[in-house]
Amino acid sequence: MAQESKPALGWAARDASGLLSPYSFSRRAQKEDDVTIKVLFCGICHTDLHVAKNEWGNAMYPVVPGHEIVGVVTGVGRGVRSFKAGDTVGVGSFIGSCRACESCAKGYENNCPALLLTCNGVDYDGATTQGGFADVLVVNQDYVLRVPEGLPPAGAAPLLCAGVTVYSPMVQYGLNAPGMRLGVVGLGGLGHMAVKFGKAFGITVTVISSSPRKRSEAVERLGVDAFLVSHDAEEMKAAAGTMDGIVDTVSAGHPLLPLLELLKPMGQMVLVGVPTEPMVLPASAIVTGGKRLAGSGVGSVRDCQAMLDFAGEHGIAADVEVVKMEYVNTAMERLERNDVRYRFVIDVAGSIGCAAV
Repeated sequence: MAQESKPALGWAARDASGLLSPYSFSRRAQKEDDVTIKVLFCGICHTDLHVAKNEWGNAMYPVVPGHEIVGVVTGVGRGVRSFKAGDTVGVGSFIGSCRACESCAKGYENNCPALLLTCNGVDYDGATTQGGFADVLVVNQDYVLRVPEGLPPAGAAPLLCAGVTVYSPMVQYGLNAPGMRLGVVGLGGLGHMAVKFGKAFGITVTVISSSPRKRSEAVERLGVDAFLVSHDAEEMKAAAGTMDGIVDTVSAGHPLLPLLELLKPMGQMVLVGVPTEPMVLPASAIVTGGKRLAGSGVGSVRDCQAMLDFAGEHGIAADVEVVKMEYVNTAMERLERNDVRYRFVIDVAGSIGCAAV
């Protein structure tokens, strides 16, 4: 018997103002290899802000943001074996890939040139994908993650993007070996997750921030080993050549040269933040000392599941401020001002007044 498309209620942006308002639409009919999910919580990421305001010039309005999704399975297709109704699951930044390219064959579908984004993407039937600021989701089983028992669902939601975005390069580039010295640039949604994973890996973590007021938070609450103010020339000079690796999470424009000077010879720096303006890098900054500079986006499905399992074993969740859907526009404004510690998460299932138009 053919499945029918599923009515969905969400909040969407209609134009570059980025203002979100109630929106009714339909999810595709559940296929044999699909999982239907009731959305419980969805994190708010800077990417959602960029998309809603068309700051990358690719918004397909109306667009429902959201790609840090935790929910509960309400139905599965006949071909689904790994999930059942009642399971707590997650969905991250993408919900499909070509499965045929070299990246997909090697298990790095996050680098697939035909990657299907969870929101503001073009589905294989030509429809625009709509994200997790909505009550229901239908996703192919191969892009659904199992959320370990014991992880709070609200605190687990940002792991699906912020968590894997820092975890994946730390593992890939060997910045997780006990005893290493790691610098984390920025103490926001991504940065605080890098600190938590770093401490769980047993490495020495230094936060590098432009905000001196974050020192006590970093040291006393998150337990970092050291804190550097990026514009304090004396502090930065004293720490030069002391770090094995750096994870740079800052999405605003900033100079790279002072950060690279913190690395030891052959040190590794990974950019995971995405500033909108070009960054200046003198060649001598990496040629001298044989330093390496790389970029990393979200991890693969395999990376994301490994990250969730590690988080479950070590009790790692994001520090979140949970809000109702009706607060989402205020949350977006505050996010733009970096006025959150450290991630907004929408209580989708618990929100009221979400009647769509």
